[in-house]
Amino acid sequence: MKITQRILFASLLGVSLAASAVVLKTDPAKTSVSAVFKQMNVPVESKFTKHRVVIDYNAAAIDSSKATVEVDTASLDMGDPEYNKEVAKKEWFNSAQYPKATFVSSSIKSAGAGKLTVAGKLTIKGKVTDVAFPVTVKTEGGKQVFDGAVPIKRLAFNIGEGEWKDTGMVADEVTIKFHVVTQ
Repeated sequence: MKITQRILFASLLGVSLAASAVVLKTDPAKTSVSAVFKQMNVPVESKFTKHRVVIDYNAAAIDSSKATVEVDTASLDMGDPEYNKEVAKKEWFNSAQYPKATFVSSSIKSAGAGKLTVAGKLTIKGKVTDVAFPVTVKTEGGKQVFDGAVPIKRLAFNIGEGEWKDTGMVADEVTIKFHVVTQ
């Protein structure tokens, strides 16, 4: 290969690599995943204290971006150790058998300036469903910030079995909220 061909090849390879998505390192101290629901018609927001978020993101080629979220189901902090133990039981998350809830994107598309539409597979308690939801993305202090919410029905994932299927105490509608800050 001639020197000019090598330089051209190297340049094209560099452009190709630059156009691919880049794995962003998330800031665990500033990143949060929570569940918002109504208990006896009172809004409750509880955070998952253990989660892992991986985002391969390229603002110039959004369609090549990917995201994966993994949440430890036993880490839902209801604000009381007894409640925390309860939601890890078989009737709720069954954390012994299903220790992780996951989301894996299948597509990320631009939905306008600072807006994305993310679609993929959500797996909770062994049940898999397709979801799509809006996400906002902005740059703050040189860091990417992603915010979004995924509405689900808890009973579709068998969260709340037996007597807890009654939605009079805990509503069926749950919103999984996330705030992801990169380093």
